[in-house]
Amino acid sequence: MTARGEVFLLALGEDAHRLHPQVLARLRAPAREGRAEGVFEVVGGRFGRLAALARPLTGPRIILTRLAHEVPFTLVTRAGRSDDGRPVLDAVREVRYPRSSQWVSDRVTAGVAPRTVEGTLGTRGRIELLSDCSVDAGGALRMRSRHVALRLGRWRVRLRGMFSLRVTVDDGWDAARGRSTIDMRAVSPLLGTVMEYRGWYSEARVVGGPHRREDRADQ
Repeated sequence: MTARGEVFLLALGEDAHRLHPQVLARLRAPAREGRAEGVFEVVGGRFGRLAALARPLTGPRIILTRLAHEVPFTLVTRAGRSDDGRPVLDAVREVRYPRSSQWVSDRVTAGVAPRTVEGTLGTRGRIELLSDCSVDAGGALRMRSRHVALRLGRWRVRLRGMFSLRVTVDDGWDAARGRSTIDMRAVSPLLGTVMEYRGWYSEARVVGGPHRREDRADQ
């Protein structure tokens, strides 16, 4: 059976053994689909509803239009294979703001280059990332974007200079509370932190299919 974290295990290679045992066990979990529940201590972007102006470029399920604290969320993942046989992990996060929910989705594929993963953000995959994978001193899985590109039809534009974007993700383990931790930031040299989420989550159960609910605001 497919391991849900095979994408990252392949990228890390021998360094995977440096992961915290709980993180390593989660990545090795032999289940095609998984579900987790958690709370974001902070989630969203400081531009609020103005961020929605970027949706014609980015497509749906990538931009959060509220900044809030102590917000519950659900994470659903599905592992599979790309057309060329590489491991793939699809993830959908439902951020349950008061009175409404918003969604963020992404697909991560094992990179061709060693110690890398390739990511596409949103349902249309218009934002592409190449990220380096490593293990930090505390045993967390660490991803740092090497470059980010915008794809529109046949056109692919790499974001450079003041228009570049730096995306960082740390996925670790809080031993004191016995739960997984997540910390993501997308930072622009021009605008500062454009989106972030930071909090904790716990595995809930294996599910029978991907998350299919729609957020009308994301259409």
